[in-house]
Amino acid sequence: MNKKQSMWSLKLSAAALVLIPVAIGINYVGKLFAGALKLPLWLDSIGTVLASMLAGPVVGGISGLVNNIIYGLTIDPISFVYALTNLGIGLVVGILTFKGWVTNIGKAMILGIIVGLTAVVISTPLNIIFWGGQTGNVWGDSVFTYFLAHHSPLWIASFFDEIIVDIPDKIIVVLVSYIIYKGLPKNTLQMFNRNQSIERL
Repeated sequence: MNKKQSMWSLKLSAAALVLIPVAIGINYVGKLFAGALKLPLWLDSIGTVLASMLAGPVVGGISGLVNNIIYGLTIDPISFVYALTNLGIGLVVGILTFKGWVTNIGKAMILGIIVGLTAVVISTPLNIIFWGGQTGNVWGDSVFTYFLAHHSPLWIASFFDEIIVDIPDKIIVVLVSYIIYKGLPKNTLQMFNRNQSIERL
């Protein structure tokens, strides 16, 4: 099996299949935690990022997508809109991990910035379509108000509304995931080797 087939295969190991609900649970708890403490962060993609690092873009993407659907059904319907964002995060982290972007803390920080920009690019049009450009985050929306007050275009105000929250959030999320990933024992990492025994999704 070559690298491209391994990274995108829909045949997943038993460990990868178990990882999906675990990742969803981590995302769910992170979002509840951030909401309960009214943090200026989302913290809703740690599970997605960790799953992507361990098992690749398919597992990470599925974890992110399903997480938002479940959260939307149980807590906040707004989460449905951003299922695409979490899917994109899972795909980007999985691809870049496969290409060697979690080998050290410096690369992990850069990965966090890339993931943050990915989230901004996907979420900004969604914010404009559904919420008039705002994120619902008090820090980001204050920046949105500032830009509009200075006669900036809506998309510029919305872009900076999103970026002021997403970049620090995703750097923190990726670094936390990286620390967990690097702290796992080697035999645990080997369980997610996509060249091991597989089961069809």
